[in-house]
Amino acid sequence: MTLSEVRKTISQAKGIVVYFKNDTCAPCKALRPKVEALINDQFPKMKFLMVDTVQEPLLSSEYNVFANPTILVFFEGREYIRKSKYIGIGEWSNEMNRLYTMVF
Repeated sequence: MTLSEVRKTISQAKGIVVYFKNDTCAPCKALRPKVEALINDQFPKMKFLMVDTVQEPLLSSEYNVFANPTILVFFEGREYIRKSKYIGIGEWSNEMNRLYTMVF
């Protein structure tokens, strides 16, 4: 995806999770299925977008992402949650739930 496509997707989505990853990153591989399952089970109205930081360095720099994995959560085009590297799925889920119930 191009930078303009990502910006447009984020601005048009009521809620979106952007997952920045790298295929050589073991934590990225381990965390991704948990994040996707959580979104599908508990936050089904959220969109999910994955960005490979190696293939899309411009997107990474545009969003100030310098570590993998990084999760950005946007509601109505505005960033509300940013988590990097060692991400506790329970803590992230609690933060998401509070905002998700307010927006949806």
